Amino acid sequence: MVVKQVATCASVIDGDTFETDSKQRIRLARVYVPEISTRAGVRARNTLMAIINRRVISYEVVARDDYGRRICEVWVDHVNVNDWMIAKGYAKPQ
Repeated sequence: MVVKQVATCASVIDGDTFETDSKQRIRLARVYVPEISTRAGVRARNTLMAIINRRVISYEVVARDDYGRRICEVWVDHVNVNDWMIAKGYAKPQ
């Protein structure tokens, strides 16, 4: 059984990675976002920041990556952020 956890987004690193108020690094599962050094990457980061920064999010950990980040499905206000980023064109399915 997968358990949703709750946290507040403390800062957004890039278009698919953020840090919680408890210093957990979380990366969005199933998405590819361009690097932050590109215009599309900056747009993705700014968009993710607008929808989750300083807000309470819920998440399910599906894996961990080589950098120790939690790979997660993320929700804000019952909206799956991973799917939303793909649907709006800020990310591609991975």
